[in-house]
Amino acid sequence: MNHGLIHHIEIYVSNLNKTIHFWDWFLSELGYTPFQKWEGGQSWKLGETYLVFVQAEERFLDIPYHRCRVGLNHLAFHADSRKFVDDMTKKLQQRGATILYADQHPFAGGENHYAVYFEDPDRVKVELIAP
Repeated sequence: MNHGLIHHIEIYVSNLNKTIHFWDWFLSELGYTPFQKWEGGQSWKLGETYLVFVQAEERFLDIPYHRCRVGLNHLAFHADSRKFVDDMTKKLQQRGATILYADQHPFAGGENHYAVYFEDPDRVKVELIAP
């Protein structure tokens, strides 16, 4: 049953090409597959849920995104193991992603919360959490 599950999340971005470059590899690692693509956006799907990234119009780019403003704070994804989180952390570092709370990694969420926190090109915080 899908009742109550998230159908999709749509996020407007400042630079669609940078966003696609960043998210395509990450979502592929998690098992998402490309779903829809058009001139101004792209989506990836896993099961019945999909994520959509859309190029924001020029007239709305004057105020950049910040996760502490009203709106989305972060996206959190399940990982299947601590090893997967560790492997992805290395890949993120190799790709030049900003790892957040590096001095507390991988327990920035507490001693029982094994995760990596990082930012996408628009500085959206992303979290990958081990069971």
